[in-house]
Amino acid sequence: MKRDIILAGVGGQGILSIATVIGEAALKEGLYLKQAEVHGMSQRGGDVQSNLRLSSEPIYSDLIPKGGADIIISLEPMEALRYLPYLKPDGWIVSSCKPFVNIPNYPDIEQVLEHIKAVKNHVLLDVEVLAKEAGAPLQAANMVLLGAAIPMLGIDHDKIVAGVERIFTRKGEAVVAANIAAIEAGYENVNNSTLWKLYGTQW
Repeated sequence: MKRDIILAGVGGQGILSIATVIGEAALKEGLYLKQAEVHGMSQRGGDVQSNLRLSSEPIYSDLIPKGGADIIISLEPMEALRYLPYLKPDGWIVSSCKPFVNIPNYPDIEQVLEHIKAVKNHVLLDVEVLAKEAGAPLQAANMVLLGAAIPMLGIDHDKIVAGVERIFTRKGEAVVAANIAAIEAGYENVNNSTLWKLYGTQW
C-alpha cells in the first residue's frame, strides 16, 4: 500500500487537523509515514500546504514529486488547482467548492471549478453546508472533507473514526460526536456519488 497525499488550503481552515487524523490512523494501521514541512504562512488567510506520504514499505523522502500525488485534498478550490501539476494522471482531487477569497484578484470561481471538473477523478462538495446538515459546527467542515477522502486513502473507515476519537477526546464528547458526524457526512456523500461509482473501483 502506498499513498502520496497533498493537503492544501489557507490558514485557519484546519488542514493540519486533517493531516493529524490521517497520520494517527496510518500509524495504527502499521504504516510508515512521512510529512513534509508546511509551506506558506499558517496564519489565518495565508496559504498552507503539506506533503503526507503513507506506505507499507519504508519511505526515504518526505517530498512528493510533480506527477506523483495520488490525492489532492483541499479546503480551497484555487489551492487545489495550484497543486494540479503534482497529481498523477489517475489521481483524485477532493476539494471544497467554496472559495476563500483572500486576495483582490481572486479568479472567477466558475472557471476554477471547471478546471477541477476537467480532471476525471474529482470530488467537489460544499463542506460547510454538509457540516451544517450533519448538525456539526462550521469548524468541523474540514472533517467533512476528510470523510469524503476516506475511500481514496486506503485506510479503513473505522480507523479514521477511531483517530478522530483519540485526537479530539480531550475536548469532550460533544466535540468528538460533532467531528464524527462531519466525517460521516462527507463519507456518505462520496459513497453515493455517481462519479465514485464510475471510477472508484480503480482503488
